[in-house]
Amino acid sequence: MLRTHLTCLLVMVVVVRPGSAHADDETELAKAALNPVAAMYSLPVQYNWDQKMGSTGEGMRSITNIQPVLPFKLNDDWNLISRTILPLIDQHGLAPNGAADKSGAGDITQSFFFSPSKPTDSGWILGAGPALLIPTGSDELLGNEQWGLGPTAVALKQSNGWTRGVLANHIWGLDGSPPDDKEKVNQTFLQPFLSYTTETHTTYGINSESTYDWQAREWAIPINLTVTQLLKVGGQPLTIQAGPRYWLDRSGEGPQGWGRA
Repeated sequence: MLRTHLTCLLVMVVVVRPGSAHADDETELAKAALNPVAAMYSLPVQYNWDQKMGSTGEGMRSITNIQPVLPFKLNDDWNLISRTILPLIDQHGLAPNGAADKSGAGDITQSFFFSPSKPTDSGWILGAGPALLIPTGSDELLGNEQWGLGPTAVALKQSNGWTRGVLANHIWGLDGSPPDDKEKVNQTFLQPFLSYTTETHTTYGINSESTYDWQAREWAIPINLTVTQLLKVGGQPLTIQAGPRYWLDRSGEGPQGWGRA
């Protein structure tokens, strides 16, 4: 049986903050779109689709992540970047008799990065701060039903068309927050990324959005291959990204790599 898994589409609407430098420079916009702590308003919308998962092996799930980014200038040297991830989930066939068929909102992950307004002398762009798990799941099967808190950080460097770096966080469930039938959240998220942007503002990239569950002692490791294009629609900058992914490892009954019989 062919097991295929696809990260199909990422649409990012980029709105440059009024008065910011290089507002009309498409090269700078293409670079800023790859920077998680760029001082620029944006609204990424990411769609992911997986199938052949769950206890039945016939389950499918799609997740649409709404990810607004809001920058705040603290002073001439520091910015505060707010990054929110709200997942909208649709899953079917993960358990017999449709017991896990659900659609609705998942838990919000809210991150705040304190970031220097200028790169380091060696060109590194840095940011760090708290990450908060907010129990907004519309159903017990779509969320962890608990508050969580931990650190998050990002480091990246951009030069000669290349962008490379890593974003990471670790979230612990807060004491007393999970219900009796839920394990306390204790997980690490790692997102190393590497990409190259051409003179036509096309970006070819590879990244992983890996999670390690310290309770289950299991990794979930996808490898994402992406192609991104910067466009302007009615004068509004817009980036569109698409590409497949391959699961090197999975947690529990999550997705597996394609081509597995």
